[in-house]
Amino acid sequence: MKARLLTAALTSLGLLLASPAGALALEVNENFRPQNEFKLDPWIPIHIGKLDLSINKAVFYVFVASALTCITMVWIARRMQARPNRVQTAVEAAFTLMRDNITRGNMSDAMARKWFPFIGALFLFIWFSNMIGYLPLPTNTEHKVDVFGLQIPSLALYAATANLSVPLALTLIVWVSYHVEGVRAKGPVGYLKSWIPAGVEGPAAGPIFVIEVISHFVRLVSLSVRLFANILAGHLLILFMGGGLVVLLNLAVAGSIVLGLVTGTMAIAFFLFEVGLVATLQAFIFATLTSIYLGGAVAESH
Repeated sequence: MKARLLTAALTSLGLLLASPAGALALEVNENFRPQNEFKLDPWIPIHIGKLDLSINKAVFYVFVASALTCITMVWIARRMQARPNRVQTAVEAAFTLMRDNITRGNMSDAMARKWFPFIGALFLFIWFSNMIGYLPLPTNTEHKVDVFGLQIPSLALYAATANLSVPLALTLIVWVSYHVEGVRAKGPVGYLKSWIPAGVEGPAAGPIFVIEVISHFVRLVSLSVRLFANILAGHLLILFMGGGLVVLLNLAVAGSIVLGLVTGTMAIAFFLFEVGLVATLQAFIFATLTSIYLGGAVAESH
């Protein structure tokens, strides 16, 4: 879907630039850099030796997502009713999705009871992180707005999951957790032996074991980069199409109006696509793969 939308946008852009309106004043604007939305300037510098623990935009978004995850669940848990209202119905649907489809669908009931709180919290944190990333918040300290003499940061789109360090930290927790669970269930030697499929013996076991070792390290990349790349790409497309292309090309008035209509429409389409599908889908995929890895680590036949 993203590929089709991007192809349509580029085709429209090509037709526009080939037209007289687009050729009125085509000059690249070097000052416009949409990637600057993802710069992490320190808000509150904190340095302990060479360790940088400064509070920045990413830390703020992580805090907001964590707070929303905790507050929402505590607030709803205290207001459960025998006859659920619409909010409770939606929450119960999300609870069923996390418990039955994501957790129980990939591990035993005993494992599910143990790991459901972790997987549920993981799903909700990623979902909140993704969703608030599409809300314009005053976090752009590079460009400020004067409001009654106060320099207020301008509105910006940003998501903590669009910073690789956050998905990578979550991935490391998942990676260590399922290895620890596998060692607890089978012992160190038994867990390593389970990496070799049943029936593989002799010289073939060595290469298979090496491939399996590599695959476990590849999971660190695939699990973290999948979430990071999808959210980052979505934000860049929205910023680029939401008027950014007009500024970048520095078109004349006629060309700006025509191109603005095209890119503005594409920006809205990308925004709806990201909010309506990608934000939830990426949280679902991350939580589901976590369940699969945990369930696979303790399964009798790996």
